[in-house]
Amino acid sequence: MKVAVVGSTGMVGRVMLEVLEERNFPVSQLIPVASSRSVGKTVTFKGKEVEIISMADAIAQKPDVAIFSAGSGPSKEFAPQFAEVGTTVVDNSSAWRMYDDKKLIVPEINAHLLTKEDKIIANPNCSTIQMVVALNELHKEYQINRLVISTYQSVTGTGKDAVNQLSFERAGMDGEQVYPYQIDLNCLPHCGSFDQDGYTTEETKLVNETRKILGDQSLSVTATAVRVPVIGGHSEAVNATFHKDFDIQEVNRILSESPGVIVMDNPHSDIYPMPYHAEGKDAVFVGRIRRDTSAPNALNLWIVSDNLRKGAATNAVQIAEYLLEHKLIGQEEMV
Repeated sequence: MKVAVVGSTGMVGRVMLEVLEERNFPVSQLIPVASSRSVGKTVTFKGKEVEIISMADAIAQKPDVAIFSAGSGPSKEFAPQFAEVGTTVVDNSSAWRMYDDKKLIVPEINAHLLTKEDKIIANPNCSTIQMVVALNELHKEYQINRLVISTYQSVTGTGKDAVNQLSFERAGMDGEQVYPYQIDLNCLPHCGSFDQDGYTTEETKLVNETRKILGDQSLSVTATAVRVPVIGGHSEAVNATFHKDFDIQEVNRILSESPGVIVMDNPHSDIYPMPYHAEGKDAVFVGRIRRDTSAPNALNLWIVSDNLRKGAATNAVQIAEYLLEHKLIGQEEMV
């Protein structure tokens, strides 16, 4: 496979290269793409230095798949150009997620919807991915009615500049400030930008993307997204109300058997998921599994995952793996 990684010098792009290598995706030619200021520099892949090229040169090489992590603007402009030459694009930005004619894919849940005609495929938001991986099998069994979500999101979700801000503040140094306030020793209830109703873009993504991925527009979903001084993982407190009642032991069994999920739930022995456990791993970790005694058919879950891996890079590579396995990827004769 000729594989382009667009945004290969960014935080997620670098993890995409690592995941492609770790999972032995059959890359016959890597085509790293980045902004004009990075063209001519190199990235390391499988122990070799590979030169970064421009978007136009990458399109001309007609890769089999292009995995994008370059932001919504470049995705809107260039993903269709890749698609026009026969490349299948897996896009990590929010650019295409809510288009009716674009699939929003978490492989454990809805990869079966993909066809060879899907040339631009959307990767969901990191916070959405980890939550729906944990909830999907429970939704099948008990049918979710309402979700109340509180997130505790790593600064890596904002990017390298946010990590630098945290590092500078922690070291007592002056540096560029990405957030409106300090992030070290603080929590910011401000992920993304605010809309006229007072919700942030990150909170709205959790609402709309969850409905689309689970295929149920009737779901009631509300969220509060908070940025915390953590590097290496997002955490979520999720309260799920179901149409059907459940047995807590059966809930534990379903979660233990859910693809991509690892249950860590023995609070009396101080066993529960933390970003400390999730960093560098591809699984979604679930713990603090308990009935909500204040409401019927309601369940509390604590869900943690590495937002750069399963929340972004790994999910995108898993989509590419599915496309390859099912012969949905590759060049066609262009007329």
